[in-house]
Amino acid sequence: MEIERKFTIKQLPTDLESYPSRHIEQGYLSESPVIRVRKEDDEYFLTYKGKGMMARKETNLALNQDAYYHLRTKTDGKIISKRRYLIPLPHPVFRQGFPLPPDDYHLTIELDIFDPPFAPLIIAEVEFGSQEAAEAFVPPEWFDEDVTYQKEYHNSYLALRS
Repeated sequence: MEIERKFTIKQLPTDLESYPSRHIEQGYLSESPVIRVRKEDDEYFLTYKGKGMMARKETNLALNQDAYYHLRTKTDGKIISKRRYLIPLPHPVFRQGFPLPPDDYHLTIELDIFDPPFAPLIIAEVEFGSQEAAEAFVPPEWFDEDVTYQKEYHNSYLALRS
C-alpha cells in the first residue's frame, strides 16, 4: 500500500545538491488503472497502481533494460522525466493530539524537479506508514499547497495529457 501526500513548494532548499538524487523517466500505458514503466538511473520497473489519491495499492515488478524499452514504445511518447532528490525528515511534526511516533521515526521527502515540457513544476511527496500519520502530518515551512487530492498534479494525469 502506498500512502503519500503531495505538495507544491515555496522555495527550494538552499543545500539541495548535498542530497542524493536520481534521474527518473516514466511512461504510462494506462491511467485507469495506472500502469507505468519507469527507469531510475540504471534500474527498470513496471508498476501497477490501484484507485485512490492518497492511499492506494502499488505493485512493482523489476524489468530488464530490453523489456523497459520495448514497453516504453507502447506509451505513445507519454513520457515524464524528472530529477528526484531524497531529503531526510528525521523529526517530522504531527498535529496536536496525534500520538507521537518513536524517536527513530524518520520520513523522506521526495522532491521532484520536472524536466520540460513540465518544468518549472516541482512537487514534494512524503510517504507514510498509515493514513492516520499522513493526515496528521504538519508539512515543513518551505512546503506550499497540499495537492494530494488534485488529479492535475499526479504524474499519470500530466503524462497522458501532454
